[in-house]
Amino acid sequence: MINKLTAELKSHENPARAIIYAGFYKTGEGHYGEGDSFLGLSVPLQRNIAKKYTDLTLKEIGTLLKSKIHEHRFTATEILVMKYESADEKGDDKLKAQIFRFYIANAKRINNWDLVDTSAPYIVGNFLLNENANDKAILYKFARSKNLWERRIAIVATQEFIRNDKFDETLNVASILVNDKHDLIQKATGWMLREIGNRNQKVEEEFLRKHYKTMPRTMLRYAIEKFDVKKRKFYMSRKPEK
Repeated sequence: MINKLTAELKSHENPARAIIYAGFYKTGEGHYGEGDSFLGLSVPLQRNIAKKYTDLTLKEIGTLLKSKIHEHRFTATEILVMKYESADEKGDDKLKAQIFRFYIANAKRINNWDLVDTSAPYIVGNFLLNENANDKAILYKFARSKNLWERRIAIVATQEFIRNDKFDETLNVASILVNDKHDLIQKATGWMLREIGNRNQKVEEEFLRKHYKTMPRTMLRYAIEKFDVKKRKFYMSRKPEK
């Protein structure tokens, strides 16, 4: 079945779009997407294809995640999310746990921001929110990881907590990442802080009051994007402390 899937993806190859994607996802030497290659498929097309292959085993999904072709890995994560959501609907806690642990074991292969953002909340976040609070330690382990994608998984996974008006995990992980030097982590952390603010601006501002003078400006800009003009000026006018 895996050969059939990769052949179907290949049949929709769009070389011109692939060149654009290679630039957009920073595949140049020394960049975060170095070594990634593209077929040039749109996200909706990949999702439609993924729906046909939800019977893939975790072993087959693992094979796809090892591929250097971006669409192979993206489709693999989409199938994984679909399998998890199906297990959730059926109340199959054993399969949900299996998928969660598979995801954690293969986190370094979920190695671009789109793969993380479309999967981490729905698998890692959902599992930790609803199933086993003891496993939350993985968020803090990943937040302290040297691996960029594990750190992004840690913060983006907490979006599921935010959707349920639970902010502690996001704030705790954000406290670890608040001085992270990578642009993708700064943006993701600011994004999650903004999501908290969309539900409870007071909680977000309590965090910002502690950190806004020293946190990276990219992170701060993302965090205050929905604030009124006066508040944005207040936070942005304060120069970072040295």
